[in-house]
Amino acid sequence: MPLEKEDGAKVLQLITSRYNAREWRKKIEKTLSLPPSGLKDEDQRKAFLYLKVGLQMYKSRRADAPSWIVGGFATKEVIDRALFKPTVIDPEFTKDQVAGFGEDPGSEVDAVWWEDMLVNWFEEPEEEVEDDAEVESSEESELSAEAENDSDSIENPSPAKKPTT
Repeated sequence: MPLEKEDGAKVLQLITSRYNAREWRKKIEKTLSLPPSGLKDEDQRKAFLYLKVGLQMYKSRRADAPSWIVGGFATKEVIDRALFKPTVIDPEFTKDQVAGFGEDPGSEVDAVWWEDMLVNWFEEPEEEVEDDAEVESSEESELSAEAENDSDSIENPSPAKKPTT
């Protein structure tokens, strides 16, 4: 299931505060490559998309896989722009909605927390419903296949194979 509001805030704080820490750069890049549907809160999703697009390096879209500018002046500029003028994210955004940008999320956010966050990002209860529907449809197809086999045996009582041409 998508991340709750507290965890989503920690993700945004992580991206906007630890970008200069070498041990976090790859994790931040991985986080930026995730789909925004992993955040439950709509405002956090908009802020995440702003960071994702703002930190994306300019490359040939056809030839190169997306990558991000994490660390250095360009990253700081994107974050400072959002802090100074939150309406660059969304016209209704206020300074309160971006107040956590640049603040460290705390010592509880470590590599273990990050891996748990990745698991939570992709867990969706809807998938279980789809699996049930697939199981039901496969059961129905098995039943219909059995019914066809039964009808074939009634129509063709001899087990001899039909000649092929």
